[in-house]
Amino acid sequence: MHLGGRGAVRRLHAGALLLKSKTVAILESRLGPELAGLIEKRGGRALLAPALAEVPDVDPAEIGRLVAALAERPPRAAIFQTGVGTRALLDTADSLGIAPVLLELLSKCTVVVRGPKPTGVLRSRGVRIDRSAAQPYTTAEVLAAVAGLPLSGERVVVQRYGETNRELERALRGEGAEILEIPTYRWALPEDTRPLENLIAALEAGGVDATVFTSASQAHNLFALARRIGRDAALPASLNRTLVASIGPVCSAALAAYSVNIALEASPPKLGPLVAALEKALSP
Repeated sequence: MHLGGRGAVRRLHAGALLLKSKTVAILESRLGPELAGLIEKRGGRALLAPALAEVPDVDPAEIGRLVAALAERPPRAAIFQTGVGTRALLDTADSLGIAPVLLELLSKCTVVVRGPKPTGVLRSRGVRIDRSAAQPYTTAEVLAAVAGLPLSGERVVVQRYGETNRELERALRGEGAEILEIPTYRWALPEDTRPLENLIAALEAGGVDATVFTSASQAHNLFALARRIGRDAALPASLNRTLVASIGPVCSAALAAYSVNIALEASPPKLGPLVAALEKALSP
């Protein structure tokens, strides 16, 4: 889910409302420290518990085989879901000396992007963008962007975004497409899970006022760790005693699947609106 970038975080520093000593749990990894600083600047206490680690998952040999196979039978469409993954694919193609082949293949198929980050990476390499998913860049918007493409019996390349987008793949297969997924990185639990374990304990003790989720995978990883340490049964109720803030509809759906009640959801699904809504909800 799109976070809105560092600029969105900085723009919120000038806000006047305070969080009045509320404890806010943050599961975001990349922008977690900035978000924690923002919460503390407003008078709150940030409980930082990163729930995700990006683990490289690029197999150069597999990328080479894939590009060779696509050269023999080109794809009808290519769907790019993240900037990180798109850049990893192109960098790997560079290292193999096959980037010109890959770029030529992209020039002859329909290129679909999920949001501004893969768009920027592709445009930096001169790739034409044919269709772009609208905000809030969920799977529904991606499917709307590919609507009308004749996919029956055609190959569709899907750049994975940390985990397989099963909803997207089911829909494409339903249109008769052959899916070729490109893994470039995957989401895993951080090596050090102690902050997450401390968060689970704090939730059980009622020491958290709000819990902020900025991706569906954070919810999955939190519950996976809770199961591992035998604390998953109480986790939904513990979370529901807090104000649960979600970055957007994909994240909210994941939390709802664990019986977690969403108190607020950012609109649009970016970090700036999420923090603004959180501040309003927790401030007198």
